[in-house]
Amino acid sequence: MYQDTFEDDDLIAEVELVTQDSFTENNDLDDGFEAEVSLSAQPSSVQIPDGVRNFILYFYRCVLENNVYDLHSVYDNSFNKLTNKYYQKQPWPEAEVIAPLVKDDQVFLTLYRELYYRHIYARLQPTWEHRVRSYENYCDLFNYILNSDGPVNLELPNQWLWDIIDEFIFQFQSFSNYRDRLRNKSEEEWSLLRDNPQIWSCYSVLNVLYSLIQKSRIKEQLLANKNGGDVAEAAGEYGARPLYKMLGYFSIIGLLRVHCLLGDYMLALKMMDNIVLNKKAMFARVTACHVTTFYYVGFAYMMMRRYADAIKAFSTVLSFIQRTKQYHSRSYQFDQIAKKGDQMYALLAICVALCPTRLDESIHSQLREKYGEHLFKMQKGDEALSVFEELFHYACPKFISATGVNLNKSPSDAFIDPNQNQIKIFIADVSNQIMLPTLRSFMKLYTSMGIDKLAMFLDMDAEELKMHLMVLKQKSRQLKWSNGDVLEGDYVATSDLNFCLKQDVVHIAESKVGRRYADWFLRNINRCEDIVAELEQKA
Repeated sequence: MYQDTFEDDDLIAEVELVTQDSFTENNDLDDGFEAEVSLSAQPSSVQIPDGVRNFILYFYRCVLENNVYDLHSVYDNSFNKLTNKYYQKQPWPEAEVIAPLVKDDQVFLTLYRELYYRHIYARLQPTWEHRVRSYENYCDLFNYILNSDGPVNLELPNQWLWDIIDEFIFQFQSFSNYRDRLRNKSEEEWSLLRDNPQIWSCYSVLNVLYSLIQKSRIKEQLLANKNGGDVAEAAGEYGARPLYKMLGYFSIIGLLRVHCLLGDYMLALKMMDNIVLNKKAMFARVTACHVTTFYYVGFAYMMMRRYADAIKAFSTVLSFIQRTKQYHSRSYQFDQIAKKGDQMYALLAICVALCPTRLDESIHSQLREKYGEHLFKMQKGDEALSVFEELFHYACPKFISATGVNLNKSPSDAFIDPNQNQIKIFIADVSNQIMLPTLRSFMKLYTSMGIDKLAMFLDMDAEELKMHLMVLKQKSRQLKWSNGDVLEGDYVATSDLNFCLKQDVVHIAESKVGRRYADWFLRNINRCEDIVAELEQKA
């Protein structure tokens, strides 16, 4: 599932992948929008800047010609530059305003509306009408893709396809959280929610994602690729098209996220069957998708108490973010990736506190810098619970309810908040092992020790100590992945401390794990060679 070592060629290919696929800059193209002559633009009551008008015309031409290369640059670079220049605090022109410019092409207008509403969610405050219109636009887009007679003649960049799925789920999550906040709603809002139960319903969102997976036959393609079969035959008519293949694949990652938001962590990981978590997987083609995948895989592992696997998932993607930081810092999604990385460091701190593990040196130094004080407090029984809760609340996703609130009840009626419910479940599990760090620290000082003496040190009676020893023994063995799908694994010892209780005497054996010096030297030798090469170029 994971790849522990990284060769030079792999790192070079990884950097090229990031720079080419996600963060291409094309300044000449953007500058051309100001100088390009407008092509038969019809007058409109709304004033559209010439740069925006020419951008829309060029955007439309790229979509018509299925020019994915230029479309990627227009979408990833030019749209965001024009947004920062003209529309930081106001929406883009509505689709009806630009319709004459694009000959009222409904497919292009649907794609444009997707960007229009996404901009409102990102920069402005969406109203009820915005939420409903955006949902209806997504329905139009997916109906066009799924229910047309044969595969549609449309090609979009992978970055945009991922953003469509990602934004679709984000707006569903945003609406669910808005719907579940019962207080401070007007009577009109209550009435609208009661009369429109189908808007952003959990069933409709899941239906879209599963339909895209089924239409693209992406699971059959992944299975054929894993077993060395004929991928082209498994793909079928629709799956052979990049649009359907990538939408189906990104829908798998989307379902991983949705099921985590719903609290079904086993089903979330089940969605990742036949997907290998390494840089050669398709999710690695889009950096935001790469980070999202490992975040939710790691979070699902953590909630299933598979802390060793969660640590592995978080460490892998945090190492990737560190190595490619200079490249994705140019992306418009840099802030989102940086925040998600900080959240994963918080989750990694929780997992390391519950399952002490030796980390990569660079990851460990960053973790100490960001959450060193929290790690220290999580070893203290009295203060630990509040620190665990603080970090979990900051780093966990915003959970949603599958059914939503009962809108026939009054706001004062009791409602189980999904976020508080998940926090309560997590803290209940942590509270059972809150004494383990202290117990472990005492046991590391001895090779054998009487149960009464150890109980005296810990200020508890012998029977209570035996209970904590049983908890420590049970928590030191976890289901850990070794090969196969992400849900598979074997029960292994994850602690370097082994002990047994015999005739009221605790016999302790500590296994020392040797440091991995080779990786440190190889990493720094490569870094030194890069510095020498750079100095030689400047000389």
